[in-house]
Amino acid sequence: MNIGVLALQGDVREHLSALAESDVLARPIRRPEELADVDALVIPGGESTAISNLAITFGLLDPIRKRIADGMPVYGSCAGMIMLATTVLDGRPDQESFQGIEMTVRRNAFGRQVDSFEADVEIEGIEGGDFHAVFIRAPWVEQIGPDVRVLGRVASGDAAGRIVAVRQGNLLATAFHPELTGDLRVHRYFVEMVRQAAPAR
Repeated sequence: MNIGVLALQGDVREHLSALAESDVLARPIRRPEELADVDALVIPGGESTAISNLAITFGLLDPIRKRIADGMPVYGSCAGMIMLATTVLDGRPDQESFQGIEMTVRRNAFGRQVDSFEADVEIEGIEGGDFHAVFIRAPWVEQIGPDVRVLGRVASGDAAGRIVAVRQGNLLATAFHPELTGDLRVHRYFVEMVRQAAPAR
């Protein structure tokens, strides 16, 4: 099983490491032809406008959209969540996404870099207690479509109840950065999603 990490901008190395520790082959993806060789894709955290622009420049926007439409499992963290959304609030007017999960996401919803924080989040389907999540200029989900399942919400504080983890079919997204925590449970959850999707590919 090969899982690619979109290597245009953001914390690519951390995702590659977390996937390797989850016992799968992981490789960076920068070109459309590399996309054909992977079973699934991770879209890392970073800056969603830069990822969007670079995806267009490198000819990856439409190929990734097509693979998503064809059922390829994809996981997006932070900026990756924004890139998977069908609607993005507070983004640039010309910002493009991969149009995967039927949801409305607000960019930088929790504030700027100085407002970054950590919080425990209970995630449906992930055992072992709450996940200690790292939020850095993070989005949140304001609206979801009928086929989107909410997996996690902020438990306390000013943002209590905000949606920060979702799944729609083979697509997974979190507003936080599990690749920065050393906790592999979200990556292993995604790896299991990829394994379950294998007969359909």
